[in-house]
Amino acid sequence: MQENLIQKIVEEVLQQVLKNQPSSHHDGKIPVGVSARHVHLAQTEVEQLFGENYQLTPKFELSQPGQFAAEETVVIAGPKGSIERVRILGPARSLSQVEISWTDAMKLGVKPPLRVSGDIKGSSPVTLIGPKGSVVLNEGLIIAQAHIHMSPTDSAQFQVVDGQSVQINIEGIRPIILSNVMIRVSERYRLEMHIDTDEANAGLIQQGTFAEIVNAQAKEKMNVKELPPIVSQAEKPLSYLFDKKLLSQVEVLEIEAPEIVVPKKTIVTALAYDKIRELNKTLTIRSD
Repeated sequence: MQENLIQKIVEEVLQQVLKNQPSSHHDGKIPVGVSARHVHLAQTEVEQLFGENYQLTPKFELSQPGQFAAEETVVIAGPKGSIERVRILGPARSLSQVEISWTDAMKLGVKPPLRVSGDIKGSSPVTLIGPKGSVVLNEGLIIAQAHIHMSPTDSAQFQVVDGQSVQINIEGIRPIILSNVMIRVSERYRLEMHIDTDEANAGLIQQGTFAEIVNAQAKEKMNVKELPPIVSQAEKPLSYLFDKKLLSQVEVLEIEAPEIVVPKKTIVTALAYDKIRELNKTLTIRSD
């Protein structure tokens, strides 16, 4: 419970820090970040790999507030090979996850699914090797779907919503168009598009490149669907109508219903999404 309270406080502090910051995009341009292979670990796996009560050591801050690249690295191993010195990103999460490119997958001899980060149910197994031990994850290995982090202010200016898929044009030496790019909205997010190294190599893309939304597609997010306007708890006892501005993992843990219904304007934190998937709940966005 203490851990949940700390997480809630951190999320609320980040909201206050970020809510009045001006949008970082200019003339509809979105900065592109190239995300190399990396690992997110739950604290249980941190201790199995590095020792009891071990805490990750921040190396440098990432573009998204509160997140960092750790000093620690691990080896990821598959049936046909291994990749050394794979960076861990912190802080520790509720579930462990490994994100690689298709090129990495061929080296390891695995076929991970293309998934939204955090959606690891039924994904590929992988072995992690650290200085104090090894861990076999039965699921958690994915190729991350290209996505755009943005604040609610950015979301309003771009006229998109959390969970929506868009088509992106990236200019450069070799211009490319990417479809099914997921929009992720949170008070704690800073505007940036994330692609993997294979996508970056295809377009000769480097850090500092900008992208532009050229087409907004229908919303199609895992465990997220649209409903007619009125859904009450009395009519649907298996659903819980959450009408506050922010849904964090603390509230998710307190809600017993298998379905959580939120208004379109409600901000759902990344950790809340993780907890919803972990508990096999369904998140429903109510149309206005």
